[in-house]
Amino acid sequence: MNLAFKDIKHNWGRFVLTAVGIGMLLMVVMGMGGIYRGIIEDATLLVDRVDADIWVVQRDTRGPFAELSRVPPTLVHRVAAVPGVQSSRGFVYHTIQRERWGHPMRIAVLGLDWPTDQGGWLPLVEGRSLRRAHYEMIADRSLGMKVGETIPLGRDHFTVVGVTDSMISASGDGLAFFSISDAQSIQFDSPGEAIRLERSARESRGEAFEAIVRQPSLLDNASNPTAQLPAIARSQVSAVMVKVSKGHLAEDVMSIIDGWGDVSAFTSDGQKQLLLRGTVEKARRQIGMFRILLTAIAAIIMALILYTLTLDKIHSIALLKLIGASNFVILGLILQQALVLGLVGYAIAYLLGSQLFPHFPRRVILADIDLIQLALVVVAISIGSSLMGIWKALKVSPNEALT
Repeated sequence: MNLAFKDIKHNWGRFVLTAVGIGMLLMVVMGMGGIYRGIIEDATLLVDRVDADIWVVQRDTRGPFAELSRVPPTLVHRVAAVPGVQSSRGFVYHTIQRERWGHPMRIAVLGLDWPTDQGGWLPLVEGRSLRRAHYEMIADRSLGMKVGETIPLGRDHFTVVGVTDSMISASGDGLAFFSISDAQSIQFDSPGEAIRLERSARESRGEAFEAIVRQPSLLDNASNPTAQLPAIARSQVSAVMVKVSKGHLAEDVMSIIDGWGDVSAFTSDGQKQLLLRGTVEKARRQIGMFRILLTAIAAIIMALILYTLTLDKIHSIALLKLIGASNFVILGLILQQALVLGLVGYAIAYLLGSQLFPHFPRRVILADIDLIQLALVVVAISIGSSLMGIWKALKVSPNEALT
């Protein structure tokens, strides 16, 4: 007969409520680790999926994800001429917030270098990739858009032609994919009144220009759209993605690009490290502190619970000693109850978490290594928290059974 299970059966209701409480506390600890894994996965998702060996960004910046980067679109052709470069693509990335059905919706806009990049690398679950240079978009499922739906953005309306799954930005916003020209038109969209005022200011400045005084017909260009003015450069892109040819080293290509004075180059791994040491680092430390704090709280609560359960069994423990039971039997009673309580709480935490975590706003990834580490921590907590109850049980005198 196992005394631990016999006692649990005798106090079944209290044991279940205690196990559920500990399980919910452990679920929060488990969720903290899963949130951290999700943040890392979201932060490095694009860098992993986009399949680029080198990222060329604005000089002395850390890339399009860590900070603002602006490079001229002609850089794509300049990089393509470097020996060892298989292909180069422009990259545009920014975040917008719009109202949809009365609720705010944040969208991470990513521009594809159409027609070179039509989004064939995207994990589509519905629809297709881009087939036109304008007015088509691919949206992540988290944005709640469906294939065939039309979304107004800026001055244009875009039709959703494809839906991806789990394509999330580092900040947790769903990604939407457009051609670069459409992504730039969304980014630099201005109200009609702002455009009118800009053209009027252009005319005012032009009237005082000496060349305009000699050739008044030149002033007619001031009322044209900005894109039609030859002296104004095209909209800049965020970065250029480079694929290195087989048989060439990325370091050799980077050494050439780094010699240019207007840009910096990073490998794909270097770009990920910049993200993890910058955007994610503080979140990692904060979540780590919460995990340590919650683990300590769980240990204290379990110790108090086991100590209280031991106090309730003082008369029974004294009776066991009176009939000749050894201290080893009493120690096994308390230690086995502690281990059962911890393991049942862990199982409840895992089952509840598996059902609740998919509904969280941010992704929660339960990695096997984290689950194993938490299981070992729970065993250690169970053993450590039982020491107070064991200490109290060993001090019980057999004579207390006669009082």
